[in-house]
Amino acid sequence: RGIPREPGAHWTEPGCQSCTCQGGRVLCDTVSCSVPCSHPLPAPAGGCCPTCMGCLHEGVARAEGDVFSPSDGNCTVCVCLAGNVSCLSPECPPGSCPSPSLADCCSCNPDKCNFRGRIYAHGARFSLDGDDCTTCVCQGGEVECSFTPCPMLDCPQHQRHLGPGQCCSTCRDPPAPAGCFLDDNGVEFPVGQIWSPGDPCELCICQADGSVSCQRTDCVETCPYPIRIPGQCCPDCSAGCTYMGRTFSNNETFPSALDPCLSCICLVR
Repeated sequence: RGIPREPGAHWTEPGCQSCTCQGGRVLCDTVSCSVPCSHPLPAPAGGCCPTCMGCLHEGVARAEGDVFSPSDGNCTVCVCLAGNVSCLSPECPPGSCPSPSLADCCSCNPDKCNFRGRIYAHGARFSLDGDDCTTCVCQGGEVECSFTPCPMLDCPQHQRHLGPGQCCSTCRDPPAPAGCFLDDNGVEFPVGQIWSPGDPCELCICQADGSVSCQRTDCVETCPYPIRIPGQCCPDCSAGCTYMGRTFSNNETFPSALDPCLSCICLVR
């Protein structure tokens, strides 16, 4: 090919041909590659032999020391070392799975539970004979029992009641109030009692539920000279007249305080 070669020279021609110059003749043969690994990478550009500086696994190139899981492996872990791929699968114990991590990787059949002469499947929930307050569950051959949870009660302890055959306490109905207790003065009025809290124009009544209902009285009767009676809400127009600070009875005559020549009379109308 126009290139002089020394006797005994070795070189590589395109197409991975290994050639030698012997006695003026060129002898060529296909390059023989020795690959000492199970998953070599393809020959790099310009090279003839695959390389073990990495791995080719399931068509995916892996770098040296790369740890990976195969696409169809069930918890199998593989590592690339010097062109070789080594994989490790978990050891699955027979029967039940002792840990949740193995249950995700192994095909396990959880053990059934033999409890008090009965067989329960894994995950089954049941109550003890005659005791509905206890709930049991079968977990991998073992039975775990616990008390039925009870709701939180918002009533005091003395109002809680546990009925026959019940698992949880309930709140008793509070006793009906016997009357109305007033915190300000400590007086208790019976149901239906009517009283005035200090203002004669206001009346209060003790309700059946223990509450107090109060209402003011509106005075509709008016007269020019009413008589105010202590402790009474509305003025009295039928008892007489009040004039200049003095009280006079009906039809009573008295001199005027402004003019002694005038005589006045109290007339109730």
